[in-house]
Amino acid sequence: MDRKKYEDRKKRYFDTLSGCGCQDIEYTTVSGEEVKELYTPDDIEGFDYNEELGFPGQYPYTRGVYPNMYRGRFWTQRQFAGFGTPKDTNGRYHYLLDHGQMGLSVDFDMPTIMGYDSDHKRSEGEVGRCGVAIDSLKDMELLFDGIDPGAITTSMTINAPASIMLAFYLCAGEKKGTAFEKMGGTIQNDILKEYIAQKSWIFPPEESIRIITDILAFCTDHVPRWNTISISGYHIREAGSTAIQELAFTLADGFAYVEAGIAAGLDVDKFAPRLSFFFNAHLDFFEEIVKYRVARRIWAKRMRQQYGAKDPKSLLLRFHTQTAGCSLTAQQPENNIVRTAFQGMSAVLGGTQSLHTNSMDEVLALPSEKAVRIALRTQQLIAYETGVINTIDPLAGSYFIEAKTTEMEEAAEEYFHKIDELGGVVKAIDRGFFQREIQKSAYEYQKAVEAGRKVIVGVNRFRLENEEIDIPLLRIDEEVEREQKKAVQDVREARDNDKVSRELERLRAAAEGTENLMPVIIDCARCYCTEGEITDTLKGVFGEYIEPLFI
Repeated sequence: MDRKKYEDRKKRYFDTLSGCGCQDIEYTTVSGEEVKELYTPDDIEGFDYNEELGFPGQYPYTRGVYPNMYRGRFWTQRQFAGFGTPKDTNGRYHYLLDHGQMGLSVDFDMPTIMGYDSDHKRSEGEVGRCGVAIDSLKDMELLFDGIDPGAITTSMTINAPASIMLAFYLCAGEKKGTAFEKMGGTIQNDILKEYIAQKSWIFPPEESIRIITDILAFCTDHVPRWNTISISGYHIREAGSTAIQELAFTLADGFAYVEAGIAAGLDVDKFAPRLSFFFNAHLDFFEEIVKYRVARRIWAKRMRQQYGAKDPKSLLLRFHTQTAGCSLTAQQPENNIVRTAFQGMSAVLGGTQSLHTNSMDEVLALPSEKAVRIALRTQQLIAYETGVINTIDPLAGSYFIEAKTTEMEEAAEEYFHKIDELGGVVKAIDRGFFQREIQKSAYEYQKAVEAGRKVIVGVNRFRLENEEIDIPLLRIDEEVEREQKKAVQDVREARDNDKVSRELERLRAAAEGTENLMPVIIDCARCYCTEGEITDTLKGVFGEYIEPLFI
C-alpha cells in the first residue's frame, strides 16, 4: 500500500465528516461503548492473523469451533417450551418436532425451579404458569411420551435442582430402554449466575458447587454425551448488564467451575469438553458478533495456558444462543418478529451451535402456537434463504469487527483482574460486586431510554395512539394446578413408601459425607421420590442460601 497516498486520502475523507451527523442519535452500542464513524487499517495495526484470528476449527477458534461450520451442519434449531401439565407440553413438543425443530428445550414453572412440589403451599398460583410442572419421574415420563431420548437432544433450563431433573430424565429414558450413554443434552446447572443475576437459588454456594462437581464426575463416567453445565450469560444480560459484563462474568463463572472440578480431583480434559455456554443475542448486531468471537478466543487461551488442557475439545467454547427477551416490547408486538430476526442472524454470523428465537408475544404471555411457528420459521429463513451459511465466518478481517474484538477482549481481561483481586467469583458474589456492576449498567441504560438517547421503536419513538393489541394469547386454566396437585398425590399413594423412606435416608447420609450424590438421587428418582422430598432432604443437611444485604 502506498502509505502517503493512503494518509492523504484519509485526511480528505475525515475533513468531509466535520460537523456531519444526526445530532439526536447517540453513536454508541447498546452497551454504551463508543463507535467511531469509520474503521481503517490503522485500527488493527500490528494485527497478527495466525495468533489472533487463524482458521475456523483451529486455535484460538476466533472464527469458529469447527472447520466447516454450517457447511457441515446447521446449528440446532430449538424453541423453549413448557406450560401447564406435562401432557400439555408434550403436545407442544410433538407440534414443534412436526414443524422441523431439531432439539427440545424444557422450560419449568417456578415451583419446580425452586424445588417445591405442586401441592406445596408456596406453589399456590404458580403451578404450570411460566413453564411446565415436574414433580416426579412420572411427570418426566409423561413429558416425553412418544419421543425417543436417543434420537433427539434435550436442553433443560434448571439450576438449583438440576441434579434432580437430570435424574428424572435419565430414568425416564432408561424405562424406554435407552442407556444413559446414548442420551444427549444439556442441563443449565449454572448456580453462580443465579447468585449474580437470576436469583433462583436453593442451597449456599459451597454446597451448590459440591453438587455440580458430583454431576461433572458422574456424567463424565456414565453420560458422556451430556453437557453438564451450560454456563449462562443470558440471564446476566437480561438483568441489565452490558455485552462486556455478560462476556466477562460468564467466562469468570466458567473458570470457577473448571477450578472446582480440578480441586475435586477431576482431570480437566475429562470434564471440560462437555462444558457449554449460553449467551444472549441482543440488538446491537455487530457488538453481539464480536462478543461471541472474543468468548471463543479467551476460553481457548485460558484453558490451554492456565489450566493445562491438552485435549483440543477442552479448548472449544460451544454455545447456545437465545434472542433477548428483555428487548421485546408489549407495544407493537409484531415488531418483535423483526427484532428476533436480526438477533438470530447475529448469533449465526457469530458462530452459534444452537439457537432459540423468541416469540413475538412472550412479553405478554406464554407463546401461542402461531407465534412459536413464526419464531421457528425465522431460523429456517436464516438457514435456507439468506445465504449466510455459504461461506464460513464472512466478517473476519473487517477493520471494525477485528478492532472491536481486540477492544472487548482487553475490557474482559480488566474484569478478570478485578475479580481475582476480590478473591474469585464466590467472594465477589458475597461482596456484591457483580450485582452492583449490573445495577449501574441497567440504570444508565434506562436513563438513556427515558431521555430518548436510546431509541426503542414503538416505545419512546414512533408510537401509536390508542394502540390495541390483537394477538391471541395462551392462558393457563386454574384446572391445571388442581390436576397437577392430584397427580403428585396419586404418585405418593401408588409407590412403595417404605422404599422411598430408605432412599431418602441414604441421600441424607450421602450429603453428610463425601459420596457422589448423583447415583443416590437417581435411585430416589427410580422409586418415585418427588422433587420436593429430595430437595427437603438436602436442605436438612446443606441449609438454604439467604442473600446478604448490599448497601
